[in-house]
Amino acid sequence: MTELASQRQLRAAFLRWLLVLVPGILLLGFLSGSLANSGPRNLWFADLVKPVAYPPPATFGIVWTALYVLMGLALTMVITSWGARWRKAAIIIFAVQLLLNLAWSPLFFAAHRITAALVLLVVLDVAVLVCAVLFARVRPLAAALLVPYLAWALFATLLNWQILSLNPDADGQFDSGVGVRIQL
Repeated sequence: MTELASQRQLRAAFLRWLLVLVPGILLLGFLSGSLANSGPRNLWFADLVKPVAYPPPATFGIVWTALYVLMGLALTMVITSWGARWRKAAIIIFAVQLLLNLAWSPLFFAAHRITAALVLLVVLDVAVLVCAVLFARVRPLAAALLVPYLAWALFATLLNWQILSLNPDADGQFDSGVGVRIQL
């Protein structure tokens, strides 16, 4: 078949991918966090000394929801860029960085491995940067949609490092106290 798709067909394909990818990425993020018991209800985490830069707990759900929507939209733009030279590589690195992203909550909140989680975040930061570069080669707007994600991942890396610095004995610890302390 040598016919090109019409604008209507291209829009329909984009919407179909969007309706699958955005909820799918949101669901994966939600499952990762929920299964790892992430957040302030985790007694081990609640007992950690938090850095000054640590935002209110509700911030994380709001930010991650927005970021996962942007990631799904960016991926949809790349997936529906049929024939683009760097499309396949961009999709592969997106999958890699998403797996790294989803692995962080279980590593940090469930396994209590603060150092390993920090290393994972550094690798994630690099993977997101590479993903953005590849997305830019396919669709520059898709790369721009990943910029807030990269910024948040870098901020998460900083928070993880600060939490490790403030709580060196909590790395791998499974005994938990009660209460939240904020380091000023």
